[in-house]
Parts: sequence; C-alpha cells; structure tokens
Amino acid sequence: MKKIRIGFVGVGAISGIYLENITNMFKEIEIIGVCDLIRERAENAVKKYNIPKLYNDMHELFADPEVDIVLNITRPYEHYEVTKAALLAGKHVYSEKPLGASLEEGKELVALAKEKGLLLGGAPDTYLGAGIQTCRKVIEDGVIGDIVGCAGWMVCHGHESWHPDPEFYYKYGGGPMFDMGPYYLTCLVNLVGCVEAVSAMTKISFKERLITSQPHNGEIITVDVPTYYAGNLRFVNGAIGTLITTFDVHNTARNNCLEIYGTKGTLYVPDPNGFGGPVYVQLAGEEKKEVPLAFNYPNNSRALGLADMAKAVAEGRCSFRANCGQTFHVLELMEGFAKSGVEHREVEITSRFDRTPAMDPALEMGIL
Repeated sequence: MKKIRIGFVGVGAISGIYLENITNMFKEIEIIGVCDLIRERAENAVKKYNIPKLYNDMHELFADPEVDIVLNITRPYEHYEVTKAALLAGKHVYSEKPLGASLEEGKELVALAKEKGLLLGGAPDTYLGAGIQTCRKVIEDGVIGDIVGCAGWMVCHGHESWHPDPEFYYKYGGGPMFDMGPYYLTCLVNLVGCVEAVSAMTKISFKERLITSQPHNGEIITVDVPTYYAGNLRFVNGAIGTLITTFDVHNTARNNCLEIYGTKGTLYVPDPNGFGGPVYVQLAGEEKKEVPLAFNYPNNSRALGLADMAKAVAEGRCSFRANCGQTFHVLELMEGFAKSGVEHREVEITSRFDRTPAMDPALEMGIL
C-alpha cells in the first residue's frame, strides 16, 4: 500500500514528536513537506528528518497534489484559518487541539468538511494509547460496575517559566481549559459517554504574567482568558463529573489525574496527556491493584490519531477514531464551561458523537 503523505503547517515546539514518530514509528504515513512562518524552523526539520519539500507558505503546500493530509500544528487561535484554507483547497486536515478557538469556528469547519467530502480529524489522540484503552476495557468488562461519576484535576502554575513562547497560552484560544481540557474531556467522553450539560465558575487570578524562560525572559504577558475553571458535567447516561483546570496554583497533592467512580469500585485513570499507565482499580472493601496494560502504544505516540485517519483515507472510508464529531463535542464542552462562568448558569450541550471502536492490540506497532 502506498504511504499517505503528510504536509506540516507549523514546526513549533510540539512538532518534534510528530516528526519523530511519523519518521520512525508509523509505517503507513510519511512527511512530504513542511512550512513555518519562521522559516529556520522548517529548514531545520528538513535537514534533520530528510524531508523532501520545504514550502514558502501554507498556500504553496495546499496547492501541492502530493499532499494527502494537512497536519495543522499552528497556535490555537490560528487553527480555524489554517484548517479552513486547507479544506477550501481540497485537502483532508488533521489539527492539533482545539478544533477551533470558538464554537462558531468549529461549526463552520465541520460543515465545510462535510460539504467538500473531506476528512477532518484532530488531537488529542492520547486516549488511543495503552493506558486509556486499558481503562476502557476495564469499564466495558464491568469491573467497576455502572458508572456513577468521575473527577479530574489539571493543576499547575502555567507555562511562562519553561515554554519558549508562552504568551499564546493566555490569549484567545488559550487558558487551561482550551489548552489542557481537551486531554481530560476527550478521555472522559470516551470512557463515560457524551455530555448533555455543563456548568462552571471561572476567574483570572493573575492579570499579568512574568516570563522567566528564554528567549522572552523579563517580558510581561497580559492575561485575556480565564486561568481557573471549576466545572461540572452531566452525562447523557446520568453520571455526574467534576473537572478543575488551572494555571494559578503553585502546589497540589492531586494533579494530572482522573478517577472514574462505579457502583462496584473506582478506576484510577493515568495522566490523560500521556499514552501509557499505570492503571489501577480499587473495588469496594479491597486494596488498590494495578491493571496490566492490554494494548499497544504505552509511550509518547503522538500522530497515532493521524495515522488512523490516514488509513481511512487510504481505504476510501469516512470512519476513523479521532474525528471531528468528537473534537467538536469537546469544543462545545469547553465553550460551555466558559459561557457558564460568564453567565452563571448551566449550559446545555446539543452535540453528540458515536464512540468509535477500541484499538486492536493484535496489530503490529505502527500499523493501523
């Protein structure tokens, strides 16, 4: 089978793991070319990974008939513009999270992809890794009984102390919910189900942020978006969830974790921003026990969702796992939290999506 060719728009901080995994892990896709507003980044990627083409801009990439899928790894507030232009040029698109910076952007992109008969998918794909797939099996096997609730925590003090370009995390399309929320929410909707309503309290605790990382050390960021979300979710199946995401907290005893509560016990889900474990179950009256991982991809396997989408392109089918039905539902949840924080009310969630099949542990690594 001919490899599906990927064109990169954006070669920033997160691109390294995509470049590495597409080159060395996934056997059915390949990088045909890259472009970036900072040309030096693209030039370095071309040299390091022996990439055939260096485009002057994204429009030159979109015009290349050899590009099968556009990988959009620009900054969050740029996702809409880049994805829309690629779809209008007739390209399938896989975008980093979120799908768009607002619900209206997401609606337009989903409608455009449908109108053009193109596939639109996106991150995160961490839920396809060994850890969360094993959690899914635990739930489907009835180990913890019927799900009654869940809770998650993403607690830190932001990105300005380590990220080379942290400003966008505090601007339109950023903040802890739109940045990290997709990992937690994508995991939850795959393990628990679709959500029918959300509510939240939100705030900006620090109106300015001092950058202490290079190369912008000493610069001040004006914060435009909420940096503390305390949210609630009501799932279609009746389960109730809570989720805290914040860039305002220095220390915590509980972070980067999810718990699923069942009628028979509790499932401890590993960090949704990772692909592996550990996974634990604690049944009523028993000690907590580790569950062996039952699926592939325990390590950082970003591009797994892209490879799965590429297989659908190769086979001429519309169904694949990290699809825009899922990413749109997650976007509506995030905007619902933000809206609730402003309007002080519960927000109805109208979108739904069908959960796709679990990963196949029998397949060779790198083959979907």
